[in-house]
Amino acid sequence: QIYGLMERQFLKLFGEAQRRPGMTGSHLLQLLEERLDNVAYRLHFADSRNQARQLVRHGHITVNGRKVDIPSYRVKIDDIVMWKEKSKDSEIYAQMAQNIPRRALPAWLSLDPQNMSGRMLSAPDTTDIDTEIDVRLVVEFYSR
Repeated sequence: QIYGLMERQFLKLFGEAQRRPGMTGSHLLQLLEERLDNVAYRLHFADSRNQARQLVRHGHITVNGRKVDIPSYRVKIDDIVMWKEKSKDSEIYAQMAQNIPRRALPAWLSLDPQNMSGRMLSAPDTTDIDTEIDVRLVVEFYSR
């Protein structure tokens, strides 16, 4: 429930992680972290993943200058995630811009607080992910 996915979405991601060579758990966490709603949350554009999901859904976030309203969109390396220009007049934008940074920024992201934009520098590493998930148990459960 940390990432706010339904069972079907999670199973699809798990299947993709399982097909990749290497550690399934690491790939699963990486796929979860690369979601646009999570990247927006990690860049401090929202106070929670649910709020970030809603911002994406309502069209307030752009990727490389294009509006993307799909929370599950996978952000790639060197993609620039930022607020849509029209959305910068909103009250929520003013509140978020005023409070940056509140949380530590992961090493795989960079943030430009003046422009409220961020860039994905590299793929997320499991050591950079601060969520308390026992991935081994998740993989065991879904592998049966």
